[in-house]
Amino acid sequence: MFDVAVIGAGMAGLSCAQRLRQAGYSVAVVEKSRGAGGRVATRRLQGTRVDHGARYLEPQGDAVQRLIEALVDRHILKLWTDCVWEFKQGEMFSIPSSCYVAPAGMNAVGKYLAEDLDIWYGRRVQAISTTDNQKWHLSLEVTDNNLDIPQELIAKAVVVAIPAPQALMFLNSEIGLKSDFIDKLRSVEYDPCITAMAGYPAVKQQDLSNLNPQWKSVSFAHNSDLAWIGWDSSKRLDPQQPVFVIHSSANFAQRHLESVDLPTVGQELLDRTSEYLIPWLKEPEWLQVHRWRYAFCRNPLPVSCLPADGTLPLVCAGDLCGEGQIEAALRSGLAAANWVNSQLQNLPLDSSLNW
Repeated sequence: MFDVAVIGAGMAGLSCAQRLRQAGYSVAVVEKSRGAGGRVATRRLQGTRVDHGARYLEPQGDAVQRLIEALVDRHILKLWTDCVWEFKQGEMFSIPSSCYVAPAGMNAVGKYLAEDLDIWYGRRVQAISTTDNQKWHLSLEVTDNNLDIPQELIAKAVVVAIPAPQALMFLNSEIGLKSDFIDKLRSVEYDPCITAMAGYPAVKQQDLSNLNPQWKSVSFAHNSDLAWIGWDSSKRLDPQQPVFVIHSSANFAQRHLESVDLPTVGQELLDRTSEYLIPWLKEPEWLQVHRWRYAFCRNPLPVSCLPADGTLPLVCAGDLCGEGQIEAALRSGLAAANWVNSQLQNLPLDSSLNW
């Protein structure tokens, strides 16, 4: 039994849960994966860490700016580069931009925001219903074979902080949600992305040292296949070999999203990238590929969060609300916390954005 159940341990869910926890509410966060951070994600591969989700943090607005400041003070983030590059019409153009990364992996951001929270990892929400005494009942599916945590929970309020298509799997009119609310969720669309992570022989490090200029982040304007490539190993304190991460365009991802042969799809991304940048990028020592079905919200709703009227307290939050990806997600989480508080005890909330 909790005051609030937060579904999703991404940036929105974590910021919401922290604000409510710090106010004094009992909060449980339900997360289907094994770690916090959502799309701010890192994998352990071949003795190193590789960021296959969010590329870096940049000061998009007050919420991200203050989070960056807090994480820099704690030596979690460092400035990676003050200049990104764009490949357009056969030429490279530099763009001033302060990009911050975590040498230990970008998922360190999620770990920081998750501190002191009660997070139920390896649990996917199967269904939501109401109890006889006017509470929410969440039925949970085990996804990590960990049976130590109960497979259901009760809460006075629910915050849904996951992509709209996933939320619609259990949000429906049968639990008292109005058609207008459901229609708004259905109107939100996402672009997918396929991410290739590739490592190269250590001897190639010298080739990168001789690059002039030494680019770390390159985006591709109006490319049918490629969106971005990052020199991921340059984020690490002691890289053992060159590692690159390539993000596909939405069009490329749509064409290959259901492929059963992801390594071949990833190799195609490397082949295309090698044509524009470095020829040996098509010859990795190792390659892993990840598909993001809901990478970027294409048409977010013009609201800070989306409350459901006429039911027990329930609100949707995340980058489906507002503009700015991580900035929008953080602000939406905080707005959802404010709304939930208004429906429960109206406790004093810390109105600052200091983390």
